[in-house]
Amino acid sequence: MDFLFEYLMFLAQAVTVVVALLVVMSSLASLSSRGQSRTNEGRLSIHKLNDRIRDLKYSLESSVIDSDLVKKARKQEAKEESKKNKKAKKEQKKALRDSKTGDEEQNKELEGTEKRAFVVLFEGDVKASSLDNLRLEITAILTLANEADEVVVCIESPGGMVHSYGLAASQLERIKAKGIPLTVAVDKVAASGGYLMASVADKIIAAPFALLGSIGVVAQIPNVHKLLKKNDVDVELLTAGKYKRTLSIFGENTEEGRQKFIEEIEDVHLLFQEFVTNNRPDLDIEKVATGEAWYGKRALDLNLVDQLLTSDEYIVDLCSERSVYQVEWEINKSPVDKFLGKVNGTLDRVHDLLSGVIK
Repeated sequence: MDFLFEYLMFLAQAVTVVVALLVVMSSLASLSSRGQSRTNEGRLSIHKLNDRIRDLKYSLESSVIDSDLVKKARKQEAKEESKKNKKAKKEQKKALRDSKTGDEEQNKELEGTEKRAFVVLFEGDVKASSLDNLRLEITAILTLANEADEVVVCIESPGGMVHSYGLAASQLERIKAKGIPLTVAVDKVAASGGYLMASVADKIIAAPFALLGSIGVVAQIPNVHKLLKKNDVDVELLTAGKYKRTLSIFGENTEEGRQKFIEEIEDVHLLFQEFVTNNRPDLDIEKVATGEAWYGKRALDLNLVDQLLTSDEYIVDLCSERSVYQVEWEINKSPVDKFLGKVNGTLDRVHDLLSGVIK
């Protein structure tokens, strides 16, 4: 028993040292990211996906089709493209002539002559670290997009902190508030906070084996009070306010505090359900708000999604109808920043294990 106790104490000391190092490195990463935001070391990157798909097609054609046939096909495509451009220019000139005013109304009419779609990628973690990028990307899109356009947000997220994903969902609501059609595509997972975001969309599409749902809340907090007491270690926790600290890692937890904590997460769960119901009124919320997650086909049967389709297929189809632009905010990172970013990710995983992370 003595050996086991000594081993556990050694393990606890080792974990403490590792966590302390990770906290220090995370602080450095935080300071670094603040410096970046002050100096605006980033840029908006725009990629026209129609061109990317066309280039893929040309690359394959040049390898498998006779070069003479390829040249003829390209020549014919160039003619058709030229005709389209001329027609578009004529429509723009006509819009200018027919318009009575020469300022904003003309510009809006010109903007509406081209059908566009804007694609945004969101990869979520526990803290929704991509949120700052999402805010800038949506702000940029809203300066130009109108009701004739469409925004597609590709979400990959297992969920995370309530306040972070609540703000991320609010960013998507900005698109809806402008009357712009919003589609969310899920290829792998949109669970918990990820589904909170997805529920805002006018249409949710998902791959057949994408995981969706998990409309629930979980919180976990380790407590080492008994171990500390056994080794005559006292921890004083001073608070002002009856429920300032309901559960503690080092102090002795009470049944009253435990019940209050349960009330708090139940209230968050209720807010979660209300938000999803407001956005998807046809959803049987009592049936799906159990914390369970379902794969694509089952999610479709439960009305969690509207269509089974991969984001690739949806975007390729859009390219045949619209000019499709991928909008991405890119931050210029130094090698040190990249390393500290990895440390932050590791710290997130440790944080999940050692503290109460609400998902």
